[in-house]
Amino acid sequence: MKNEEDFEANLAGDEGQSEESKSGWFRRIKKGILTSTAEKKETPEGLWTKCPSCNFICTVTELRENLFVCPKCGHHHRIGSAEYFEILFNDNRYEVLFENIRSKDFLHFTDLKSYQRRLEETWAKTDITDSIRVAVGDIKDHHMVIGCMDFEFIGGSLGSVMGERIARAVDYSLAHRAPLVIICKSGGARMMESAFSLMQLAKVSGKLSQLTDAKIPYISLLTDPSFGGISASFGMLGDLNIAEPGALIGFAGPRVIKETIKKDLPEGFQRSEFLLEHGFLDFIVNRKELKEKIATLITLFKG
Repeated sequence: MKNEEDFEANLAGDEGQSEESKSGWFRRIKKGILTSTAEKKETPEGLWTKCPSCNFICTVTELRENLFVCPKCGHHHRIGSAEYFEILFNDNRYEVLFENIRSKDFLHFTDLKSYQRRLEETWAKTDITDSIRVAVGDIKDHHMVIGCMDFEFIGGSLGSVMGERIARAVDYSLAHRAPLVIICKSGGARMMESAFSLMQLAKVSGKLSQLTDAKIPYISLLTDPSFGGISASFGMLGDLNIAEPGALIGFAGPRVIKETIKKDLPEGFQRSEFLLEHGFLDFIVNRKELKEKIATLITLFKG
């Protein structure tokens, strides 16, 4: 009995204290834990986030107010098209185009599951209709077209729908003489569409040449990650090729390259800073400065 009392006194912080000192410390009024499991309050998910670069923890609200850039180390978190549109377009006002174009399983492709089932599951859990969304609106004083990829939709992979939406975005730019920005965030071509996916490389590259002929600016913004057929074609065909800090950009992944050449890769290999140093990029722009920078560039192009 004495042992039980000592144990409870230890839990309450009473052990080794006089009656006078006990009054100044926490004292347990009721012994034992009385709250049932059903009544316990759990911390809601999604309130906090940890930076993958420096492990700094902050609220999602704080991170959003900082445009999803880590307040401590400046790491640029991956975001989707909705967030980029909110950052770039004036007062978050824009019109999304070509949402009626949807992917189809022409080849009846099946790996772990059928391509059609994979599409339906993705549509069911997100409001994104494909791996790129095209929107038009004003950035400062300029009417512009922005195509932004969503990594959430099958890794932002390049398929026939992405190719067609970009082609129609070019047609809109030509008709309205509106500059085009494509924000790249992709793992590469969509293997479930095979040759149909690869055909989009030539299709989009050909359409972009029409913008060049019409002297309408096209800016390519490479974000983390930008790989495969994206970086091998229209991702690097901009009048200006720019990138966010620390973005991973390349054709094949570092592991594949290392195993192929049997050599260690330089530090920072395939990061945007490395590519800028070796002439693949025109400049790197912080997300907080992105809107002002694009507006300034378009003004210079028009001048």
